[in-house]
Amino acid sequence: MSKETLSHAASHKKYKQGCFTKFKISPRMLKFLLNIYGPYFGAGVKVKTISDDFRFVRVEMPLTWYNGNYFRTHFGGSLYAMTDPFYVFMLLNNLGKDYVVWDKAAEVQFRSPGKGRVWCEFRLTEERIQEIKAEADANTKTEPKFTVEVFDEQGKLVASVLKTLYVRLVR
Repeated sequence: MSKETLSHAASHKKYKQGCFTKFKISPRMLKFLLNIYGPYFGAGVKVKTISDDFRFVRVEMPLTWYNGNYFRTHFGGSLYAMTDPFYVFMLLNNLGKDYVVWDKAAEVQFRSPGKGRVWCEFRLTEERIQEIKAEADANTKTEPKFTVEVFDEQGKLVASVLKTLYVRLVR
């Protein structure tokens, strides 16, 4: 193998997505797996809906003794955790196998104490998918940003999370 071939193979291997991307996982199966996933199960995070096209997700979390803090409000780490991987899964399933998608960064702003059940929703439009794909194709990579808002049962904003993803064309 030439040095160039080895270099390309090594760089491609560097950006492998993971073992689960080798299998086609339905929204229903992904929902099941996430709901039994230890960190989510332990925090009480519940995936309520994943649309068939992976463009809408709804997540909820009740306040319990194991995800609350000293002030009997939601622990900040649990609030962040409930927003963590969903845009990655949504983009992976909408961009296709020629792209690697990772979480790169997040910024959380806590707006008000989270009491009771909290929820958030994730939406991905066709226009945004095409925008991300075009930028990754033109520049080999892109770092799209998404804002996720967490609300309480009364509709009051509890937290706002700015997610930065990393999307790379690996074709």
